[in-house]
Amino acid sequence: MAELLIVVDRRQDWKSFYPTENVITFQEYLTEQRGALPKGTRILNLCRDYRYLSNGYYCSLLAEARGHRVMPTVRTLNDLGRKAIYGPRIQELAPALKSFSGQAAPDNATRVEMAFCFGTDAVQAESGQSPFSSLARQLFEQFACPILRVTFVASTASESKRTAAGDLNWTIESVAAGRLHKLTDAEEDQFARALDHFSRQVWRKPRAQRSSRFDLAILVNEQEAMPPSDARALKRFVKAGRGVGLDVELISKADYGRLAEFDGLFIRETTGIDNHTYRFAKRAEAEGLVVIDDAESILRCTNKVYLADLLQKNRVPAPATRIISRDRKAELAAVGDALGYPLVLKIPDGSFSRGVVKVSNIDELQREAAALFKRSALLLVQEFMFTDYDWRIGVLAGEPLFACQYFMSQGHWQIYQHGAGGDVGSGDSRTVSVQEAPKAVVQAAVKAAGLIGQSLYGVDVKQKGNQAFVIEVNDNPNVDSGVEDEFLGDELYQQIMREFVRRMERRGR
Repeated sequence: MAELLIVVDRRQDWKSFYPTENVITFQEYLTEQRGALPKGTRILNLCRDYRYLSNGYYCSLLAEARGHRVMPTVRTLNDLGRKAIYGPRIQELAPALKSFSGQAAPDNATRVEMAFCFGTDAVQAESGQSPFSSLARQLFEQFACPILRVTFVASTASESKRTAAGDLNWTIESVAAGRLHKLTDAEEDQFARALDHFSRQVWRKPRAQRSSRFDLAILVNEQEAMPPSDARALKRFVKAGRGVGLDVELISKADYGRLAEFDGLFIRETTGIDNHTYRFAKRAEAEGLVVIDDAESILRCTNKVYLADLLQKNRVPAPATRIISRDRKAELAAVGDALGYPLVLKIPDGSFSRGVVKVSNIDELQREAAALFKRSALLLVQEFMFTDYDWRIGVLAGEPLFACQYFMSQGHWQIYQHGAGGDVGSGDSRTVSVQEAPKAVVQAAVKAAGLIGQSLYGVDVKQKGNQAFVIEVNDNPNVDSGVEDEFLGDELYQQIMREFVRRMERRGR
């Protein structure tokens, strides 16, 4: 785990808190009197002034130049410095402001200022629960700053009829970076509790007493119906991580504000551009963490339009595919004639066989396309290749990791069969050594994955005779107990964990 340093303008700014050698002044940080600090060092910037060209501004600027992981970043300071920039972003928080409904303001005030520390408010920091917890967390996601001063204003449909707090319509008037030395006694208590929860570094055991070199967070969702790793596989990841010097912790969506505590993030939740997994990847990368799967891989893999075009331009064998726009539906008939029936119709961001249909004639093509165009402006029309199974080749950092055969669901043409009641059926699987898999299949998979990046991918390939055709490249591929690990066993988990350590060590150098 990288060292955490707290930078203040004056040592007395920290006098109300637990004494620690991790607190240094800005002048000490400026001259690095403690010696050259390694890349990845965490810097908590608590200077008195964050304005442009102030000590606080230079502290964040120097930290980024030195390869340190700082909070707040220069970008955050610039955003908070101009309402024209942050104004549109706080409008997105309108749904969370509903938490103020029924909350009485002191003396029936219509303007209230609150301090939020590390994504918590005073009530949450003390009791763990608060009506403002969702808003506090979302503000911290938007503006990762240790202390935020938020001013709320209230209005009513008719001021003369205002009788209760529930009548008030609250909005955010301003958001600003808070100052440690300006905190009240109550707010100092709030800050101390929030910091203790946010980062345990100041009070952790010295390095010599710790068995782990790095900390890894695994993002999971216990409520997910079809997660990429089952509970037993997650336990094996934790065990493998500890075996190679990683302190592994399972985290959830609620732990967004804690990312800076870790050295790496492993996403084991189904990813999407429009949900929190993508935000987690982006934020973790900004904090300097090693991330699998990285944001760019998520962006590239979750859109089949991009993938189809990428494979075609790089001459990777794939089923013949056409991209059809909602504005040019008339081309459907010509595409059907060119590719021949049956055809497969796909929305760009489907997963687990969702948003994928097979059509046998022009009437079915037009009917199914009309339904899918309601969900996406573009669709993929692809030639149909039936095989008893698809190959799934796992690729990590450009090297084949596992080879698995996914058999079609019984009586169905896909691996997954979604029932009307939400039930999902799937076919059997068989995992073999990479050396046993057809050479053409493995080569096609590795080439396709290399076009995406150097992360962890699952490449789906169909084999017809001696030819291999890439169907798609998946970020965040399944690693389930008894399936993908059937051949390698614990070694599969260890290889992935060793890759994290390798990247963390390389980042440190």
